[in-house]
Amino acid sequence: MSKQKAYAAAGVDIDLGNQVKSTLPALLASTHRREVLGKVGGFGGLFALDVKKHKQPILVSSVDGVGTKLKIAFAMDRHDTIGEDLVNHCVNDIAVLGAEPLFFLDYLGTGKLEPHVFKEIIKGFVRGCAKNGCALVGGETAQMPGFYQAGEYDVSGTIVGVVDKTRMLNGQKTVKRDDVIIGIESSGLHTNGYSLGRKIFFDQLKLKPTSKVAELGTTIGEALLATHVTYGPLVQKLVKKFNKVGQPDAVKSFAHITGGGFVDNIPRVLPAKLDAVVYKGTWDMLPIFQIIREKGGVDEAELYQVFNMGIGMVAIVTQDETEAVLKLIRAEKHKAWIIGEITKGTGVCRVE
Repeated sequence: MSKQKAYAAAGVDIDLGNQVKSTLPALLASTHRREVLGKVGGFGGLFALDVKKHKQPILVSSVDGVGTKLKIAFAMDRHDTIGEDLVNHCVNDIAVLGAEPLFFLDYLGTGKLEPHVFKEIIKGFVRGCAKNGCALVGGETAQMPGFYQAGEYDVSGTIVGVVDKTRMLNGQKTVKRDDVIIGIESSGLHTNGYSLGRKIFFDQLKLKPTSKVAELGTTIGEALLATHVTYGPLVQKLVKKFNKVGQPDAVKSFAHITGGGFVDNIPRVLPAKLDAVVYKGTWDMLPIFQIIREKGGVDEAELYQVFNMGIGMVAIVTQDETEAVLKLIRAEKHKAWIIGEITKGTGVCRVE
């Protein structure tokens, strides 16, 4: 019998890590783009930017995690959604600038590398990248025994995209008074508000992740794991159709409704002397948010600063193109509503 290696005995199995990573090339094949050079596993991912495609290419980057939504994945022992959540969140963050995603890198840290968990997470990354036309060019898997609790891990991701400087969306310069706010439906909490959500559902309402909730038509755990919607492909289609070169933009700006909800995210794309007014009751609120509102015991004003409340992305558009924009959004299988307007103000979002 061969003697166990000292590092493996200390909790870090390099051979197991290499064995698990050997499956990556086949998994990542569907995310390949022609600009990708080299193979996964090098010291750095290589991407040859096509500078001819843009007159003034601007690289846009973002990094994020999925927060305590991971606690739900641990409790349900389901890990196939987390990777897609992370990719989609990152894609949405750069989509608001009009950027096309180019490539993505991930980080996974865990105490003990579990092959089946690793593969599920990677499959989620792959699914997200493939749907968004984004290459998965590399990542890092760190085994850190004693740092994470048994069965737990953390993930984060970095995305890089590109937009032509002349086509970059900048609501602070283009949004005008009387522009219309369109809300595009989310799938649930997405990747924000889970610390409060878990407190409401598990501590206050005494539910378990496996508890079936009639209003949801599924277990609360499955509802909380609903995949963060990607709006990237939709944003690209809207910008291409409604923002013509040499003409004023009809689609002025987007805001990704993540941590900070409406109150903190929409002002990021507003001019200093204008307000966004969002009207409650103008969209079909998802059942999970109805439960939070009715049984959570949280001040309603705070709910719109913590949760997306059923709206994952907002678009600010001109009045004359509102109906055409709504028609395209709905044709792309996203529910959407007129939920507010731009008024004179001081650069804040009011939910009324």
